[in-house]
Amino acid sequence: MENEPIDPLKRVEDQLKKCVKCGACRTNCPAFAAFQREPAVARGKVALAQHILKDDIDLDDQTYLAMSKCLLCGSCVEKCPNNVPTDEIVVAAREALAQKRGLTTFHKAVGQVIQSRSRMKMGAKMASFLGPLFFKKVPETSGLRLRFPLPFVGNQRFVPEIAQQPFIDRHPEVIPGEPGKPRIVFFVGCMTNFVYTEIGEAALALFRHLGCTVIIPKGQQCCGLPGMSGGDIDTVRELAEKNLAEMERYEADYVMSACATCGGALHRLYPLVVGKRNPELRERLDALAKKTVDASQLLQQLGLNPAETGAGEPIRITYHDPCHLRTRGITKQPRELLKATPGVELVEMEGADKCCGLGGTFNVYHYDSSMTINDAKSNAIIATNADAVATGCPGCMMQLADGLKQHGSDREVLHTLQLLARGLKQRSVFT
Repeated sequence: MENEPIDPLKRVEDQLKKCVKCGACRTNCPAFAAFQREPAVARGKVALAQHILKDDIDLDDQTYLAMSKCLLCGSCVEKCPNNVPTDEIVVAAREALAQKRGLTTFHKAVGQVIQSRSRMKMGAKMASFLGPLFFKKVPETSGLRLRFPLPFVGNQRFVPEIAQQPFIDRHPEVIPGEPGKPRIVFFVGCMTNFVYTEIGEAALALFRHLGCTVIIPKGQQCCGLPGMSGGDIDTVRELAEKNLAEMERYEADYVMSACATCGGALHRLYPLVVGKRNPELRERLDALAKKTVDASQLLQQLGLNPAETGAGEPIRITYHDPCHLRTRGITKQPRELLKATPGVELVEMEGADKCCGLGGTFNVYHYDSSMTINDAKSNAIIATNADAVATGCPGCMMQLADGLKQHGSDREVLHTLQLLARGLKQRSVFT
């Protein structure tokens, strides 16, 4: 049994052979820029995966650490001349390591939390209630910081406040629209549900403005990407099946997400990671992927006129491309909508399409390196003299806000939808 091939990597064995070790990935990999070590770059990961598959390498802490140094941002995949899907290979390698060595203590805990929405809700309620005990306001930066270090978290990062009431609990499951208008299932995501509820309110206001029926399934769960980061594919599969069943409960024209990460899970990673392991689910997951759209993408498709919804005080903004939108080709839509919004001046930053350094649990395991990657992003935002930075991912919002505060900047970090719905908010149509 010791020399038995590792199934996850056997599934990508042909993809491993496509890498010719040319090194083009070194130029585009944010992790390599931070660590400056060959195991951190894509070709190093591929070589390591090949040795794990051959079972001729010790699966020690250094092996696990090396494979953790990837943000799954897809930058190497986009620039690879041989189209090597390094992100898929890394996910397979992490699954293989988890099978061989077991999950880390941290990822076991992550899995326990994300497996249950009710457990997450209870944790969020406790965090909101006990916030003043564990966190302190930092007046100079208007942020929250832990009063004392915690494992995996430390006490240097700035964190947003937990919402007192989750977004999903605020609304009925079905909000009827006008006859003949699209029916939309809203996949809310954990960050929008528990932290940035204003994103959910903006999305709801915009699609109600367009006359759409908006469906917010009460049983939707975490998308599972935090589990995927640690190789906990069993948890990802379980969550994918639950979310699939929830999305299928209603006849809908679209499944909409205002979170780049969640949308990327439903659109690409579910079929790729779960579907390949569960052929009986593949057809249903493919159907879900075809219906999945980003909020900005769908708003433009449905003909939103930002002049009707987004008027407000003049504001100069810059825009950050989330990796999970960039890799899906969703870069023009949010910019075009923002440019058409009265009072909004959009200025491009240098490296707008570069990763912000979050990378899910990468930010937890490698916080200092995560912020090193973020340094260039923060400096680029500050250099634009913009009043605020907009983006389409709540996770990126948290990372950008942390980075800016670490640089002594009080610039606001907003979701694209918040700017598009400014006029609706002023007219009190938010519910």
